[in-house]
Amino acid sequence: MPNTYSKLHAQIIFAVKGRSNFIHNEWRDEFYKYISGIVGGKSQKLYSIGGMPDHIHLLIGYKPSVSISDLVRDIKSNSSAFVNRKMFSDKKFQWQSGFGAFSYGQSQIADVIRYIENQPEHHKHRTFKEEYIQFLKNFNIEYDSDYLFEFYD
Repeated sequence: MPNTYSKLHAQIIFAVKGRSNFIHNEWRDEFYKYISGIVGGKSQKLYSIGGMPDHIHLLIGYKPSVSISDLVRDIKSNSSAFVNRKMFSDKKFQWQSGFGAFSYGQSQIADVIRYIENQPEHHKHRTFKEEYIQFLKNFNIEYDSDYLFEFYD
């Protein structure tokens, strides 16, 4: 009987609501491990996770049995609940609505992992807004600036 075979990779990017610098070094590793568990629990593969206090990047190898939108929804809702349950802050943690998802071929995976791991270095030279808009331009995605993440400069 024939089987279905696939190898799909996406870098997923989303921001903390209001672009608050909410993801703190003191609990970031525990938070990332929790997100890794969410991804694995959905039978998907997390290659890399990283970001800055106001946003996150994930490189995921995913199976087409789960839509990216459903996966991101589950990551965001479960990770928000985790942060709030652990009371890492006295403020309520929320992700902004929306996300970016950008596909890559197998030969690009190592470069994307390096990019994600080097987020602090990249953000010495550009803001998250500049980074995100550059992704949209690099992937030829038309966008309306009124519907991008809520940027507070």
